[in-house]
Amino acid sequence: MTDTGPASLPAADRPDIAARLRDALLAASFTADGLLDLLGAPAYAALARSETVPALRATRGDTPLETLVRLFLLQQPVPHARVAAVLPVQEALEAGWLRRVGGDEVAATVDVRPYGGPGGEDWFIVSDLGCAVGGAGGIGQHEEGVVLGVGGASTTLAGITVRTPVASALDLGTGSGIQALHAAQHATRVTATDLNPRALHITALTLALSGAPAAELREGSLFEPVRDDETFDLIVSNPPFVISPGARLTYRDGGMGGDDLCRSLVRQAGERLAEGGFAQFLANWQHVAGEDWQDRLRSWVPRGCDAWIVQREVQDVTQYAELWLRDAGDHRGDPAEYQARYDAWLDEFEARKVRAVGFGWITLRKTGSAEPVVTVEEWPHPVEQPLGETIRAHFDRLDYLRDHDDAALLDSRFKLAPEVVQEQVGLPGAEDPEHVVLRQHRGMRRATKVDTVGAGFAGVCDGTLSAGRILDAIAQLVGEDAVLLRDRTPAQIRLLVEQGFLEPAAH
Repeated sequence: MTDTGPASLPAADRPDIAARLRDALLAASFTADGLLDLLGAPAYAALARSETVPALRATRGDTPLETLVRLFLLQQPVPHARVAAVLPVQEALEAGWLRRVGGDEVAATVDVRPYGGPGGEDWFIVSDLGCAVGGAGGIGQHEEGVVLGVGGASTTLAGITVRTPVASALDLGTGSGIQALHAAQHATRVTATDLNPRALHITALTLALSGAPAAELREGSLFEPVRDDETFDLIVSNPPFVISPGARLTYRDGGMGGDDLCRSLVRQAGERLAEGGFAQFLANWQHVAGEDWQDRLRSWVPRGCDAWIVQREVQDVTQYAELWLRDAGDHRGDPAEYQARYDAWLDEFEARKVRAVGFGWITLRKTGSAEPVVTVEEWPHPVEQPLGETIRAHFDRLDYLRDHDDAALLDSRFKLAPEVVQEQVGLPGAEDPEHVVLRQHRGMRRATKVDTVGAGFAGVCDGTLSAGRILDAIAQLVGEDAVLLRDRTPAQIRLLVEQGFLEPAAH
């Protein structure tokens, strides 16, 4: 029998069997769309919350798709004959994808979750049993080296990643391989690293079962597996960013004090980026008493890199500790042990003077500019994923603004970005609005206040007239000195360009 690798995982050296399994799964419509059709939206959504009862009720028949859902997603033993009608069962047993249980039944050795790629691809994310949908409520009952499947953090990072074609990409802390799978669609060479050898094995399975090119797999922590002379055009990481007392669970706890792991990751990324390359991370950071959290994050940014850091959420220390205690299933165990772990978390925060913990996205871009731009902001509002193109365009606009002084800005032409609307806010019946708001309905979905000149300027921008000529016309219309208006308006234009309300028009 083929060696099935760590802890009875399927063999990673049998791409022929993985290909046959893939064909059988697709033939039975074991895909993201097929699951939604079979289970219905409520049961499908419940799976994402790690609730399986609705899906069990929806798969009581004996169709091929129901058989596969019960086998690979719900971890139910299935009669050998039923599986043999759907899969190449003997090969799957030999390669370790299945195992015999009971009298004449087989069971899966790993979770296999259908996952739809951004271009309509049918992919499959492999993970440890019980972990297909990510760490909600009780993952900690497994061994510490457990490998999770697709969770909200995974899909968030995949959505914000810049997807321009590149020569090389690095997925640091690959886990089940979802980021490497995405990167393989637009990178010539993909390298995936992880401290956990089990994760590297599962990544190889994910790529093979998804029909994607193999990645170069390297074991080690952070950038340790990367050679000193090696750089990448894209670096992505959903690291074990949880700020916790100790390193109890490999998939989430970084093992460094406080937010040192995320800080180290960001600081070291600058040396590993090729010119013009992007590094994108999810991270947690501490809000420390007497310290500005934005300044803390600015200090992380390596020299020679532009940065855009977005804080999406903030939790006080009690909320944060409870979230991750529930994630590990500690709330279901011994009350005294739960209290001791809760106390340990609060002791750690108290010793570090931490009042809250922020979560968000960090994007770096290696720039040749002598004056990198670092933007740190809080944006807890809804956004429209995927945001990769929005993020790439943000850095393009930084280049544009850096290259254009105020005189050049006034000589330039602009267009109002698509799906920007104007809202006037004021008391009912008032003759004039108290203020005017421009609002985006795409991407970051920003809203920004503007004065009447700013609103009028944005409304006229269609790429035909220069900014200076538009301001001269507005000055004449409102009876204002044109020179003074030209002097005070560029700052507002810069803000509207930086935030994506206005786009430079091609000459």
